[in-house]
Amino acid sequence: MGPQDHAESWHRLGSEEFDVVVIGGGVTGAGAALDAATRGLKVALVEARDLAAGTSSRSSKLFHGGLRYLEKLEFSLVREALHERELMLTRLAPHLVKPVSFLYPLTRRVWERPYTAAGLLLYDTMGGARSVPGQKHLTRAGAQRMVPALKRDAMVGGIRYYDAQADDARHTMTVARTASRYGAVVRTSTQVVEFLHDADRIAGVRVRDAEDGSETEVRAQAVINATGVWTDELQRLSGGRGRFRVRASKGVHIVVPRDRIVAETGMILRTEKSVLFVVPWDNHWIIGTTDTDWNLDLAHPSATRADIDYVLEHVNSVLATPLTQDDIEGVYAGLRPLLAGESDESSKLSREHAVARVAPGLVAIAGGKYTTYRVMAADAVDAVAGDVSGRIASSITDRVPLLGADGYHALVNQADQLASEYGLHPYRIRHLLDRYGAMTPDVLALADERPELLKAVPEAAEYLQVEVVYAVSHEGALHLEDVLTRRTRISIEYPHRGVDSAEPVARLMAEQLGWDEQRIAHEVEVYQARVEAERDSQIQPDDQAADERRAAAPEVRREISEPVS
Repeated sequence: MGPQDHAESWHRLGSEEFDVVVIGGGVTGAGAALDAATRGLKVALVEARDLAAGTSSRSSKLFHGGLRYLEKLEFSLVREALHERELMLTRLAPHLVKPVSFLYPLTRRVWERPYTAAGLLLYDTMGGARSVPGQKHLTRAGAQRMVPALKRDAMVGGIRYYDAQADDARHTMTVARTASRYGAVVRTSTQVVEFLHDADRIAGVRVRDAEDGSETEVRAQAVINATGVWTDELQRLSGGRGRFRVRASKGVHIVVPRDRIVAETGMILRTEKSVLFVVPWDNHWIIGTTDTDWNLDLAHPSATRADIDYVLEHVNSVLATPLTQDDIEGVYAGLRPLLAGESDESSKLSREHAVARVAPGLVAIAGGKYTTYRVMAADAVDAVAGDVSGRIASSITDRVPLLGADGYHALVNQADQLASEYGLHPYRIRHLLDRYGAMTPDVLALADERPELLKAVPEAAEYLQVEVVYAVSHEGALHLEDVLTRRTRISIEYPHRGVDSAEPVARLMAEQLGWDEQRIAHEVEVYQARVEAERDSQIQPDDQAADERRAAAPEVRREISEPVS
């Protein structure tokens, strides 16, 4: 998925006919492309911006069953999600998805411990074979030792349980790269501007290159609309009526340094509306989330001062040393695509997904949660079976490891040798293995002739310069924000939000993409404007004001128009 592949894929889109075109480069779209390709179908995936540019890079970064859904008696959803969590941990993506522990603080005597224990027992057993430890009960003193940061009076005891976590943007990109490995044409910066019709059926899409504005027609027997919160907009573009509506619910997370909360485990806290996660994230904590309706710009949801204060207020209610605004390194806001239901409160809408054959040749999928993306993708491809000529095979993605999974465990055992070979600390190698898995030697090989690439990215010590080069040469990154925001997470992990690393990263990218000095300056300027607009939006009192500030930043993909996909 390098620059040359990007150019070649444009020619292929316009000159070949596909069985299925998938619109949307989030995890569901990438999953659908992988599912269809591994069934033997000829597939194209088009995304207007970047892989995981929307919801799929802005989640709580968990693969979890959804403990709170047990209380809503959504047992089938929890069971399905836990099964998917198990597949990811053991077979499909062990390099990307890792176990993570949480403390559930108990605040009520007598009844809460057995009530919560019963729910966690269901949680521990629903997922089938278990690759994470079961629940462990703690006294107040035991819980305090595990999380010294908690106020002593914030609990009467606790229960530790396990879920799993992953870098959502990296995982989504890896799903898309795996689809490409199995023959799918995957192209970003490619916006659907029109649906093609053949009599009463959808016969493909017309797409615009979001970089230079050129257009071409992509012929296909079936189209899958996997655009998440843009589902309704694409539905209107197709000229048909949707079978369901999607509501966008905004979730805001903050990122703080690891030393601000002294704890050896994450936490899950009850709020009046939902739950709040405190998730360990390398040298940081991710804390969130909010859950409010969003009716403004779908591409750039904005966190407000009120959102940030809400998160701080709830986490500070249990912390002995409160967090302040000055502790925050990063903030991000994402939109959940919830199926519109009878309730007016987004926090009460189901996370079940729905698939509908909207018109002959067009299927839409929406709802669901990140953890169950593979099931959603399989359902979407099943739904186009009637539009694709010939009998299509059953889904096999439960047996298709993602790129980097095969050979990962062997390389973990060889980490010290790899470290010695490249003159790196074994910690660095393990960090790379958890990002690239068995592809790590390919990343390091880019430094064989240029050992200086094994130095850290300036002002972002957790990443190596060779990772920037690899992001462009193999992972489809086309712009500075693609690297700083999604291929790495520099934009949320450092107080400078990536600004201090922008120019050196842009210069590394320029070598691969042929940028001149003017283009380097433009990329840096646009990124700085984006960060400035985001910072400005985060001190505004409400969504309207925050959206206006965020909208002031220019689009790096100049030919993007609304609606987008």
